[in-house]
Amino acid sequence: MDSFPTKPACFKAYDIRGKVPGELDLDLAYRIGLSMTRYLGGKKFLVGRDCRLSSQGLCEALAKGLTDAGADVVDIGVCGTEMVYYATFAKKMDGGVMVTASHNPIDHNGMKLVREDAKPISGDSGLDEIGVGAIVCDMELTGERGTISSMDILPEFIDYLLTQVDVSSFKPLKIVANGGNGCAGPVVAAVAKHLPCDIIPVFEEPDGNFPNGIPNPLLPDNRSATAEAVLRHGADLGLAWDGDFDRCFFFDENGGFIEGYYLVALLASASLKKYPGSKIVHDPRLIWNTIDVVEKAGAIPIMNKTGHAFMKERMRREDAVYGGEMSAHHYFRDFSYCDSGMLPWLHILAELSSSGKPMSALVSQMQEAFPASGEINRRLQDPAKALVRVEKKFGPEAVAIDRTDGLSLDMGAWRFNLRMSNTEPVIRLNVESRADESLMNEKTKEILALLDR
Repeated sequence: MDSFPTKPACFKAYDIRGKVPGELDLDLAYRIGLSMTRYLGGKKFLVGRDCRLSSQGLCEALAKGLTDAGADVVDIGVCGTEMVYYATFAKKMDGGVMVTASHNPIDHNGMKLVREDAKPISGDSGLDEIGVGAIVCDMELTGERGTISSMDILPEFIDYLLTQVDVSSFKPLKIVANGGNGCAGPVVAAVAKHLPCDIIPVFEEPDGNFPNGIPNPLLPDNRSATAEAVLRHGADLGLAWDGDFDRCFFFDENGGFIEGYYLVALLASASLKKYPGSKIVHDPRLIWNTIDVVEKAGAIPIMNKTGHAFMKERMRREDAVYGGEMSAHHYFRDFSYCDSGMLPWLHILAELSSSGKPMSALVSQMQEAFPASGEINRRLQDPAKALVRVEKKFGPEAVAIDRTDGLSLDMGAWRFNLRMSNTEPVIRLNVESRADESLMNEKTKEILALLDR
């Protein structure tokens, strides 16, 4: 008996990513185009790509699949993921694809797929079906082929960004902007022309060879170039992006890296000034500071499962004005509920300008009130067993247990979240406390010792 076809190995929970050409090659990219057209039934699609060396070929093969299936394709060239999101909803496309591997190793690539209004296509909303269709590939190409045209979306995208903040209120701040040789550099340069700020570029040229390492500021080893540039230039703020710039990372005027957790509260607060009393969606890993800030502003915090598809779906359902994950994904209702790596720093510039405070002062009170470990990853032989060990130890004394995403235990004076990776034998730990950094550090070590046993 024939077995039911499965999706390709590079089809993950939220997107497509894998080694090139072993897991993702030109033939599969072509068949993804065919399958996506059939699945969505649309006639107008948009494609863009990052600067990886394999991205142009994959994007061209994808576009050929889309057009061979009868769709017209608009190619916006080298860009950031959010520019595909923007062009998809602003130009009323039936779907869009960004060819990118973001912060993955240099021999990887992938795709992020959206439907109309830039709604995400993930495993449970069509991605698996598109994957199966790409393998079966039984589509008869009998109709008329579509066309491919190009579009420069950057000027319009910059205009949109500038409508989201009051640039006239900005002070002449000095900002280090590390593009990491990904796609952020040219976009930041285009925005900078409209700002009264001194933008100091670092690794601004897109270069798929990544001569300064893969752009992933979430890794501590990748932060020194930004931190050192902040100190060298006496900058007010440091910024760094991943390869497709859908995540933006912040450094204070002392070169100190600011955990994404505290940015969630800052951006929630900024959003609530514009839309008082609105709903804010946040992830379950670190929560106390976000809840505190949102409730004090008279608004409604909503905890939701981690992951862009889950966050966007919940935000739409709740009509939330902003959603934030501590991993540096920030979602905005005014951006069709999509995540952006450009809007966060513009909103923070507005906060710095209006408050007159240095960046460190904007977060210091939150850091003292709710010290956090930051996410710690452990590669284990049996993550599930390790999680059981931790729950057995701390569960009986927990004030509350939550399983929205992994295991969250509220221990009263401190809490933690443990999540297993969907794709590798890794467990992720986040610990926070109420104004007791030593307790947070002590409990972090205690849990890590249990995991490592």
